[in-house]
Amino acid sequence: MDIEEKQADLIDYFVKQAQSLTGASLAGVVVDATSHPSLFAFSEILSVPNVAELQGTEHSKYLDLLQLFAHGTWNDYKSNAVSLPILAPDQVRKLKQLSVLTLAETSKVLPYDQLMQELDVSNVRELEDFLINECMYAGIVRGKLDQWRRCFEVQFAAGRDLRPAQLDGMIQTLSSWLATSDNLLLTIQEKIRWADTMGELEKKHRKEVEDRIDEVKKNLKADMDLRGHEEYSEPGVMDYEEDRSRPKRRRQPLV
Repeated sequence: MDIEEKQADLIDYFVKQAQSLTGASLAGVVVDATSHPSLFAFSEILSVPNVAELQGTEHSKYLDLLQLFAHGTWNDYKSNAVSLPILAPDQVRKLKQLSVLTLAETSKVLPYDQLMQELDVSNVRELEDFLINECMYAGIVRGKLDQWRRCFEVQFAAGRDLRPAQLDGMIQTLSSWLATSDNLLLTIQEKIRWADTMGELEKKHRKEVEDRIDEVKKNLKADMDLRGHEEYSEPGVMDYEEDRSRPKRRRQPLV
């Protein structure tokens, strides 16, 4: 099962959990979701009315925590740790994984120095172990570790939840793509109609040529049949008849 299928099943599971719980129990669902090693998308859980209702309650910090995992990074957590729940080791690892995905959104070449600063990693060996074991083996990124250039070359990175500010841009991008697709479809349809027309003309022309060839063949055959009849008619018949109708010459007596 690939990462997309895993995500879909997990999201469905946690959404159903969130729909049936409130208060402290719902806060527990948030902790479980943000700790799960295979869940990296949280917008659907955030959209559950029960979760939104945590705002302004004693458990509102769990709503903030879920929003952080949907859109934030490890540095964002450190900047707001006082107002957020203390993270378990699984949550820390998850948030650092998500931070790598955020960096990969803006650049496909991530310098080691930048990654170590963003992830609070002290040395290259620890950083490379994290990228291999926690990111690439998890299936959320693919890439190449370049020790000579001290960078991680990203070949693939799973997408994160859209931030509210990104929604308008995404809608515009999709609208532009849709318009381009419609224009391309019209062009393809015109090409198909043109090809069909040319095909019909070609078929008609081929039929005319074949009919003309058949006609020529028939004419040649008729001409050859006529010539063959003349060549094989009985020779000398007319001469013989003509000879019989002529008066015979008398033979002169020998003297």
